[in-house]
Amino acid sequence: MCQAFDDYEYFLKNVGKNICKARKDMKLSQEALAFSINSARNYVGCIERAEKSASLRMLHKISKVLNVKVEDLVHSL
Repeated sequence: MCQAFDDYEYFLKNVGKNICKARKDMKLSQEALAFSINSARNYVGCIERAEKSASLRMLHKISKVLNVKVEDLVHSL
């Protein structure tokens, strides 16, 4: 059970890093991304810091705004 939790935490951190990198590549602030996906800036920050997990719907919205595939957001580094 602990290994699975560690794997999930690692996965969430990678997703957050990928979103943060793609957002910065687009020169978007967390606030601008949040506005574009109809969410709060704090929520985007929590996803990027792996404090919260994004739903598939939210990952889809984020990928469209950042002009990347969902696969690019969830791949491991």
